[in-house]
Amino acid sequence: MLDHRHALINDENSRWWTLGAMCFALFMVMLDNTVVNVALPSIQRDLHASLSALEWTVNAYTLTFAVLLVTGGRLGDIFGRRRMFLFGVVVFGAASAVIGFVPSDTLLVAFRAAQGIGAAFMMPATLSIITQAFPPHQRGTAIGTWAGVSALALAIGPVLGGFLTQDVSWRAIFFINPPIAVIAVGVTLFATRESRDETVARTVDVPGIVAITVGLTALVLALVEGNSWHWGSARVISLLAVSAVAVAGFLRTEIRARAPMVDFTFFRSRTFLGANLVGLIVSFAMLAQFFFLALYMQNILHYSPLQTGVRFLPSTIVIIIAGPLAGRLTDRVGPRSPMVAGLTLVAVALFIQSRLTVHTGYGLLLPGFVLMGLGMGLTMSPMSTAAMNAVDRTKAGVASGVLSMSRMVGGTFGVAVMGALVTAIGKSQLQQGLPHVPAAVRDAIANALGSGAVPGHAGARIAAVTRQAFVTALGTGLTIGAAVTLVGAALALALVAGRPPVRPAAPSQEAEGPGVTAPQAEPTVV
Repeated sequence: MLDHRHALINDENSRWWTLGAMCFALFMVMLDNTVVNVALPSIQRDLHASLSALEWTVNAYTLTFAVLLVTGGRLGDIFGRRRMFLFGVVVFGAASAVIGFVPSDTLLVAFRAAQGIGAAFMMPATLSIITQAFPPHQRGTAIGTWAGVSALALAIGPVLGGFLTQDVSWRAIFFINPPIAVIAVGVTLFATRESRDETVARTVDVPGIVAITVGLTALVLALVEGNSWHWGSARVISLLAVSAVAVAGFLRTEIRARAPMVDFTFFRSRTFLGANLVGLIVSFAMLAQFFFLALYMQNILHYSPLQTGVRFLPSTIVIIIAGPLAGRLTDRVGPRSPMVAGLTLVAVALFIQSRLTVHTGYGLLLPGFVLMGLGMGLTMSPMSTAAMNAVDRTKAGVASGVLSMSRMVGGTFGVAVMGALVTAIGKSQLQQGLPHVPAAVRDAIANALGSGAVPGHAGARIAAVTRQAFVTALGTGLTIGAAVTLVGAALALALVAGRPPVRPAAPSQEAEGPGVTAPQAEPTVV
């Protein structure tokens, strides 16, 4: 029974109120992912920020978010998922409020990192709390709604960010978050039960946290900065070496720990392993596509940031519709079929868009965006449902953290690899098209291409060859992304369970409370 009855919230509907609170908080986090990019030029003018500070306005958030996801999920299992969720919401909301008043780029970067910390505690908690609140045969619908809200925030972000930045102030985009945080906290306190992993003591694996934090920090930093620092540089190689040593130390620590951060027996489940591999691959493809097609539309087709955001809407609107439908389909037929179909559609979308040229209009991009949205909608919620149903519900927090980390690292890796590919292919194209330009100048232009910069004030010949080099490299990258996504479809077909979740056999489980069901047997990797 709920300890705090309310006229609108009771035992029958509390799980849906809980879903609403989780979606509200997720909306805040995902909105922040996209509104900030639109505001960067205004931030630069207002705070006289350096280019490095602008990069770290994005990177500081990405870094702390990705690195602390597993830790946030595990601490939720140990000390209470609702407690850690509320901590994350408060930190995120408070950091957002402070950013609205910051006088310098240094403080902006610092509190963007604080936002990432809050998001890292919120994100895995939303999925683990939903897993606790809903029985397995309803989780697909719940997680589909959760995925649809995420897509809605991504769709609204560029448009809302563009409007507020142009007509109000870039600071207004951060003032949106505190009221959302207050509502999320209020609904969570009324509707959501506390839950934790009762099978473990309230002890923290400090060596494991230190090792995984160092390893992921070094890895994500190397991926984020690899193109600007150059992949063969001493700094990047050193970071990758530190990451390898720290991750090896983490694996050794976890095998021996009495209460490990991550229970590696999770990965004996074929479905959990497959869902994480799909999460890494689909984020690799999606974020690389979105990032570089946004640059293509602005630098080659000369759309404004707001016009670019609007042209992504077909993709995200289709995700909003397809996500909940895919969740219901998962409850009926299992996660494998929707995932395989979705990944295949994503591959087709990337292949269509790889045919772009310097003179391509939006007409070629539109079918790809629609298919991408349908494919992502069919993939994301079944993938999350598959992962969460594959583990005992007592381990939901850390399982959610591992899945979120796979997606974050996959997305960061995708942008980094695409940038490196654009640089390498661009360098070859520039050498052929500009043989009389000094090699140092060609290399500088090629390196800029990896970050999406296409010179607009160079000579006509240099500008034309540079644009062609960028588009050729982007087309090749999208083709490779399509091939990688097809590999993901094959992995989903081979690893993910095809059966739908089993409905409770008897109503006696309700005595345990809504959403509490026995764990299901899961095939293991042999």
